[in-house]
Amino acid sequence: MIDRLLERDVVPTRVCGVSAGAMLGAVLVQGLAQGGAAGGRAAMHRLWQGVASAGALSPIRSSPLEKWLYGWDLSNNMAWAGLETTMRLFSPHQLNPLGHNPLRALLEELIDPALLEHPDAPRLHVGVTDVETGAPVIFGNDAITVDVLLASACLPLVFPAVEIDGRAYWDGGYSGNPPLRPLLNPLPDELWIIRGQPERRRGVPRTPAEIMNRLNEIACHTVLETELAALPAGILLRSIDADPTLAELPISSKFNTEFDFLTELFTAGQAAADDALAQPAEATPERHIGQPNASA
Repeated sequence: MIDRLLERDVVPTRVCGVSAGAMLGAVLVQGLAQGGAAGGRAAMHRLWQGVASAGALSPIRSSPLEKWLYGWDLSNNMAWAGLETTMRLFSPHQLNPLGHNPLRALLEELIDPALLEHPDAPRLHVGVTDVETGAPVIFGNDAITVDVLLASACLPLVFPAVEIDGRAYWDGGYSGNPPLRPLLNPLPDELWIIRGQPERRRGVPRTPAEIMNRLNEIACHTVLETELAALPAGILLRSIDADPTLAELPISSKFNTEFDFLTELFTAGQAAADDALAQPAEATPERHIGQPNASA
């Protein structure tokens, strides 16, 4: 979605992200600082190519027969079934006490603190959730590190909490998905929301993994809707989602890093952005006092 917006010269002046959006936001602002819209697009492509390469040796991959039978659904894959069972029986602290994350090496290669703090880099805000208080914690350009990005994407059932300066953090989506407050000072003329989770899913989840996945989606969506309802009046709002694609994907797809699968998601995101660009932005209703006075 963001790739398409940049292609159409919709360039952000401020960015806030959590989880995968935090990683995308970091490489995006670095790319924008280094090479404008084209640089931002190239930086995001490098990230996803790196994700596909990092997952190339993952055992959770469908065989040709499984792809023919089930498409991108890994639910019938033996490795996935083993992982799903293991996650129900053991915590990440038991299975992965050292907190190994396969994305650490990739992020250490891509993240450049000097570019994040470059004068031409848009303001970036990365949200994490304090495990003990449940409160959102926001890191700005000069404080964003690889550990901050990994904390923002730390799913509690998959990875141990990430400790930074003596505090433990989980995925930022639990306390802000993403937090909008950092984008409201000064108030923007226009606000773009890029949704990475489906708002609605048909049917009732049956398995423990499906139930937990839907609970996470509902919790994160509710946090965002609460913030949207409290936005000051007059801000033009565009919300882009790819629900027709994402709502059909099971939880196992979140562990799928095959390049062909990521390419399909990329194409769906471009189509969703095209649809949004074809529609007028909606002004937030008169609920609070405040007038827009800056671009974002």
